[in-house]
Amino acid sequence: MMTDGQLVVTVLPNFAGLPYEHHYDLRGPFMHRTTFHHQRHQLRYQPYLVTPLHHGIPPTPHVPPYPSRTTVIVDPRQTLLELSGPPLQRTEATAPRPETPPEPEQTSTHISQLYPEILALIFSYLGVKDKGRAAQVCSAWRDAANYKSVWRGVEAKLHLRKPVQGLFNSLGRRGIKRFQVLSMKRSLRELIYQVPNVEKLNLSGNYSVTDIGLAHAFYMPLLTLRQLDLSLCKQVTDSSLGRIAQNMRNLEVLELGGCSHITNTGLLLIAWGLPRLKRLNLRSCWHISDHGIGHLCGKGLAEDSDDDEDSVIMSSMAAAVTYSFALPPPEHGVLGPVELEYLGLQDCQRLTDESLRYISTGLTSLKSINLSFCVSITDSGLKYLAKMPSLRELNLRACDNVTDTGIAYLAEGGSALTSLDVSFCDKIGDPALNHLSQGLTLLRTLCLSACRISDDGLCQMAGTLSELEVLHIGQCSRVTDVGVNKLADSLQKLKAIDLYGCTRVSHAALDRLLSLPRLKVLNLGLFHVR
Repeated sequence: MMTDGQLVVTVLPNFAGLPYEHHYDLRGPFMHRTTFHHQRHQLRYQPYLVTPLHHGIPPTPHVPPYPSRTTVIVDPRQTLLELSGPPLQRTEATAPRPETPPEPEQTSTHISQLYPEILALIFSYLGVKDKGRAAQVCSAWRDAANYKSVWRGVEAKLHLRKPVQGLFNSLGRRGIKRFQVLSMKRSLRELIYQVPNVEKLNLSGNYSVTDIGLAHAFYMPLLTLRQLDLSLCKQVTDSSLGRIAQNMRNLEVLELGGCSHITNTGLLLIAWGLPRLKRLNLRSCWHISDHGIGHLCGKGLAEDSDDDEDSVIMSSMAAAVTYSFALPPPEHGVLGPVELEYLGLQDCQRLTDESLRYISTGLTSLKSINLSFCVSITDSGLKYLAKMPSLRELNLRACDNVTDTGIAYLAEGGSALTSLDVSFCDKIGDPALNHLSQGLTLLRTLCLSACRISDDGLCQMAGTLSELEVLHIGQCSRVTDVGVNKLADSLQKLKAIDLYGCTRVSHAALDRLLSLPRLKVLNLGLFHVR
């Protein structure tokens, strides 16, 4: 704190470049008028003091050596205007202030500053639950999470029980087009017509799905629907297939596994109304027979018809009238799903070799067919399948009447199969492996579980099937280390092998298999995978 006897004033030296002797008039006690006037106008922001001070401070001609800062000690008994000389000065050299370092450049961006498009890109990598949680954080995240790109390919799983306000509008806004209904106590109509452009609808396992409910939901054309799954919907009959054929002309996948009330009439309706169908699963549709497969393949009254088939077709047409829907005309004069690539006929036990004859001529684009547990299929039927150039996958699992002769027909017919399953065909033995090694060299997957094969057949096969990647020989009790060692030496591309129940294979042979460069799965039992 300053005392009354001393006042410290800080002034700038040299008064903006004026000589020191011009600061004060040495001829009298007052500053020269012109000098004082010049000082006021040149140094308008320079502080000056007019206060009663004491006379008699001896003048000093010393000029402060530091231009930066000067401390002046003034006697309070003198007046600044009465000074006859410069005041006594005590100068202090001040160290230069350190320069303030520049602020570092900002190298990171807070997530709140990201554009919505970038947020949407980040959200697209999240799981479905995490996407929903992100949408609840704030309004900005909610808007970004509603981008359709975030939900592309997502399948919504719904319980249609109680009405939820805004649910379907939210699903439509996010562009979700795939739905699986886990349980249903309400009509499907609200879902189908409030959510635009539905592409996939999965109703599998819903016992409450009935013909009346589907008729109420599918009363208008659904041209965007591509996949429909009605597996294990036990109450679905041919009536629902008529509604589907009438209003879903662009359907590509139809799953009817376990719909045991489907008959040949339903296959006729499919052939009429679903020309773009690529996948059809009829597993355990026990009422389907050769006539139904004939309808599916476009066989009618003009070709290979007899009195019994004529009566079946007429009854089918009468059923269409009974169910009150009109059969659409075939496109381009072609009857049947000529683009069909997969046909599942597992456990359709009324089918015979005649069905395979229809398939070989009517479904020429077929790539995969499942005939497992079709016990009436014999070697003769395989002759027709051998003539199909597009066929790549054939499942004959548990077809008891298929023997080595049938495999010979496939090999001699020039078949281009890459996958063959003859597991539990107890009439398949080493001769079949010999035929495979001569004619089916493109095989990648071969299933021979519980077949009557031995080391001799494996040695013959391993020499030529060098492209084999998956091999199942479980429960083949005649296989020993000799055959397994041959497989380890020849099948360098093998990725998976099943040896469950092969009790005569030693640990040394298993170690040789494990040394294969691409082997990932070695199955030794129901719960033992190495």
